[in-house]
Amino acid sequence: MKSVPKIKRVTLNISGSNDPVLFGIVSAEPDYRLSLSLNRKLGISLKNIAPVVLQEDNNDELVFSRFSDSSNLSGLVYDLTSNRSGKSCLIRKMKNIDYFLQIHDIDNEPDTGRILSLLRETDSITAAFKITTEIIKDRNLKYLIGQV
Repeated sequence: MKSVPKIKRVTLNISGSNDPVLFGIVSAEPDYRLSLSLNRKLGISLKNIAPVVLQEDNNDELVFSRFSDSSNLSGLVYDLTSNRSGKSCLIRKMKNIDYFLQIHDIDNEPDTGRILSLLRETDSITAAFKITTEIIKDRNLKYLIGQV
């Protein structure tokens, strides 16, 4: 009689979530200066990457600058996206926000409280706060969240 091989059950423990942590930043600084300030304060290396380009109904092109850092050894990916292109906004319902900082984490949950306090300590930032993406109902949200 043949012996039936024993079936092994494997469970995967998934820590953290795939949803990015999103911060809203109010700053009068140009994007390159803000990225330099964030590099110094957070110990990251944001670099200019391809911008988000949208076509308006009247064929005007809107360009929203982006900076990204994925070189962090802890698995964190940082994305800084401008919310302004001239007088237009990427996320219109959040027109008081100048920049969005997203933190994508592959392995575990980032310390959002510490990051938020570091953002608020930065001289070039007027205000910073955490945003939950569930409350934002905007057609352009896919350009912000779907970057990675």
